[in-house]
Amino acid sequence: MNSRESRGMLIGLIGVLIFSLTLPMTRIVVAEVNPLLNGLGRALVAAVFAGALLWWRKEPWPTWPQVKSLAITSLGVIIAFPVFSAWAMKTIPASHGAVVNGLQPFFVAIYAYWLGGERPSRGFWVFALLGSALVVAFALRAGGGSLHVADGLMLLAVVIGALGYAEGGKLARDMGGWQVICWALVVCAPVLLVPVGWLAWQQPWPVSGKAWGAFAYVTLFSQFIGFFAWYAGLAMGGIARVGQVQLLQIFFTIALSALFFGEQVDALTWLFAAGVVLTIALGKNMKIGASRLTGKPV
Repeated sequence: MNSRESRGMLIGLIGVLIFSLTLPMTRIVVAEVNPLLNGLGRALVAAVFAGALLWWRKEPWPTWPQVKSLAITSLGVIIAFPVFSAWAMKTIPASHGAVVNGLQPFFVAIYAYWLGGERPSRGFWVFALLGSALVVAFALRAGGGSLHVADGLMLLAVVIGALGYAEGGKLARDMGGWQVICWALVVCAPVLLVPVGWLAWQQPWPVSGKAWGAFAYVTLFSQFIGFFAWYAGLAMGGIARVGQVQLLQIFFTIALSALFFGEQVDALTWLFAAGVVLTIALGKNMKIGASRLTGKPV
């Protein structure tokens, strides 16, 4: 792995740190707010900031092929993941949502193979599977070994969200990381206006300051700023390779919960985390080739 790929993994890790509070914050919001309003509303508000940044920077309009790619990105990271994960957080704890969310890096790698022209080696797939298995085993242990109906919603969030990650990461190679999420939000905004307006009309008001604070986080950080680092990292280090650092997200979530909310973290948690770090460290040196169709090194 070269220095550019290493920088990509480091930048992607910053994105993962930001994303690690998404599920806990979402759970705070949906305790008082309709999950659909949270999922779609955060994107509409973030689109205001995205549009202002694009206007300030005088960014050129995307081409038609880029618009189509942005639509796929929007489907995954602006609609599917926020909405389905918010629904899931209505009935299951944030830590339990990690049972399925731990599979997202593996799906990202699959999409990188299918759409991004990346050809991971057999060794990469072995360590990717092992890391995913460790995360799911840990989350199942934390959840008492049980699964819930809401896990199906999380699975939809993960499968479609991973598509948005991979497609956005591919587009970021040409457009730039922050430009991808900004244009994806702007492209999606007109579709969101009517449903968000109707949901806001139906929503019982007022809501607590705690809910507003959590909504501000998922809007400005989870839906906007976090993707600056995430897509830049995917473009720089490769979608499949950098996507694996998201395996650490559940452990960052636990550590931040301990820091901010006083939750206790046992020694076995850190042992699982060390195992996941080891799989990422070994997997990052596995070869990832380029598609014959694209001819692009990754």
